[in-house]
Amino acid sequence: MTVRTRLLDPAVARAMSAVSAAAKKGLGDPALAELVVIRASQLNHCAFCLDMHLGIARGHGVDERRLDLLAAWEEAEEVFDERERAALALTEAVTVLTDGFVPDDVYDRAAAHFDATRLAHLIGLIVAINNWNRVMVGRRIPPGGYTP
Repeated sequence: MTVRTRLLDPAVARAMSAVSAAAKKGLGDPALAELVVIRASQLNHCAFCLDMHLGIARGHGVDERRLDLLAAWEEAEEVFDERERAALALTEAVTVLTDGFVPDDVYDRAAAHFDATRLAHLIGLIVAINNWNRVMVGRRIPPGGYTP
């Protein structure tokens, strides 16, 4: 696969980075934030973002077993707690939008585990990583080249 372009307007990149950083900070749980962005990146097949965020997750102490089982989180009940599972369900619903909207039960499940402010930051984070995934996949940016 050939990279289409590496060009990304610096102002756009700064704005997208600011949204991501604000959402992560507001969520207040760096390990969960990385699980969310990794799961969205898996769904979107974004190798660049997976490569970057797997490394960041490890830096936040997320163990390999959790990373290995993230794609099958629904079947790995003993590995992810209910709060994480609610966040991952919301991540999938916002990322895929199968029915054109986020189902009420998925939203309500997340709302039971996050106050309104943290839920807003969680949704912002999901939207931000989906934007990044589309920017990277749309340009066919390969993994690698990320330096923390």
